[in-house]
Amino acid sequence: MKKRPNIGSLQKLQEYEIFSGLSEDQIDQFCKVLKPIQFNKGDIILQEGEVGNSILLLLEGKVEITLALTLQTNRSQSDNREKSLIELSADNHPFFGEMSLFSDDDKRTATVKAVSICQIGRLDKRDFFKICNTHPEIGNRVMHNISRVLCKRLKQANNNVLKLTTAFSLIMES
Repeated sequence: MKKRPNIGSLQKLQEYEIFSGLSEDQIDQFCKVLKPIQFNKGDIILQEGEVGNSILLLLEGKVEITLALTLQTNRSQSDNREKSLIELSADNHPFFGEMSLFSDDDKRTATVKAVSICQIGRLDKRDFFKICNTHPEIGNRVMHNISRVLCKRLKQANNNVLKLTTAFSLIMES
């Protein structure tokens, strides 16, 4: 983590799916509390299994999202192998880290690594829910937007599991 870059304009933030359907004034509520952070190439932005308390917007750069390949069987063995799931670019206006806002244990479900110099806007859980609770119309719209994205991601994950189990079944039949 290095210096704090500029967040950018409200117009730029309007392009993020999380803010879809909100007015500039409504987006400005989030802009006021969005904390800019810059990461260098190779920096770990989020670590799978660590406690999280924020949602992140990729403002500039590219990141890679990975998951651990195996479950840890005991504390004396550690396995560092990971599977790259996807590479995200700021051009697509992605956000990530939202799972920790809604899960019971607040743990990060994946590792996110900077593939290039990245500018991130971090929205802390406390600020996020304060805005959503203080302004129910904003909260409703943002929750709807996040739910829609999570549904897309769940469908894709289910499709990937189906492909994997089908391939495994075909191998076992051979």
